[in-house]
Amino acid sequence: MASVRFGLIGYGAWGSHHARAIAAVEDAELMAICARSEVNRQAAAAAHPRARLHADYRQMLAQEQFDVVSVVLPSDLHYEVGRAVLESGRHLLLEKPMALSVADCSALIDLAAARGRWIAVGHEFRFSPLWGKVKELIDAGAVGQPQYMLIELWRQPYRLGSGGWRYDIRRVGNWTLEEPIHFFDLARWCFSAAGNPTSVYARAIGRQPDRPELTDNFSALMAFPGGAYAVISQTLAGWEHHQIVKVTGTTGALWATWSGALDRTFQPTFRLQMLKQEEVVEVPLGGTPGEVYELVEEMRMVTQAIRKGALPGCTGEDGRWSVAMCLKAEESISLGRPVGFEEN
Repeated sequence: MASVRFGLIGYGAWGSHHARAIAAVEDAELMAICARSEVNRQAAAAAHPRARLHADYRQMLAQEQFDVVSVVLPSDLHYEVGRAVLESGRHLLLEKPMALSVADCSALIDLAAARGRWIAVGHEFRFSPLWGKVKELIDAGAVGQPQYMLIELWRQPYRLGSGGWRYDIRRVGNWTLEEPIHFFDLARWCFSAAGNPTSVYARAIGRQPDRPELTDNFSALMAFPGGAYAVISQTLAGWEHHQIVKVTGTTGALWATWSGALDRTFQPTFRLQMLKQEEVVEVPLGGTPGEVYELVEEMRMVTQAIRKGALPGCTGEDGRWSVAMCLKAEESISLGRPVGFEEN
């Protein structure tokens, strides 16, 4: 089979990493890139001279031949552009959040099914040699019946994003959809044997009294069937980027850490330990974790899914659940109480 043909819409800070990751996959070919600004098109041309450049994504979709299109744009554009990609008959790789509402996620899923295409959502933790190993060990019974998971992030404030979009609540939706969404997905994925979460109870607070929607500190407790629960906590009032995951179960425990000067560092420090028969042991990993590396694995997964006629490793249904969990957390913050996922 010929190389899987990729299109890319968006060539900002993270879009350029998508291009790098596609180019790193042996069975993939980056055919064309759409970037609105001339500066970004020039940067894309210099880094990827074989890819054709476009300023309008509609023109690109009409003129180019693709198997899949990766959309890396501000969150409020995901539904509009994702819909255009699916209507053009291509598979869709959509950065998180999938959309700003569950209804828009559902509409994209329905459209993909009608066109015989699939949606992959960019939760790269699923392709991490560190966080993926945590999932693998849980599924293999390393902790017995999982009961508790802590996902904690200490980091510097968010980047503004092009034109400051990430600090515009109308465009980002809410900050839970920006980074905690990854941790909600990780918890649901790791505890998938228990079933989907049943409720969430969240608190958040920000440092700017005149802009309470910019929540610098966020914590949530998510309940699963059978009594298991996950605690998700992050702050944007710290420095660098440090993440910890701890899991305990009926017969064991895991402790994973990842640290870097930035979230996109190529030189992180990391570690995974396991409590096994009352002894703490180091767990070897099969590669270097970190989103810059995991993105390459995500592109490799997308490529193989197309070549094999399979579903991607993180589907539109997964993306919809991630959005639903974040929106229910925001509802819990507003109401000051736990909110069940069955509540309208």
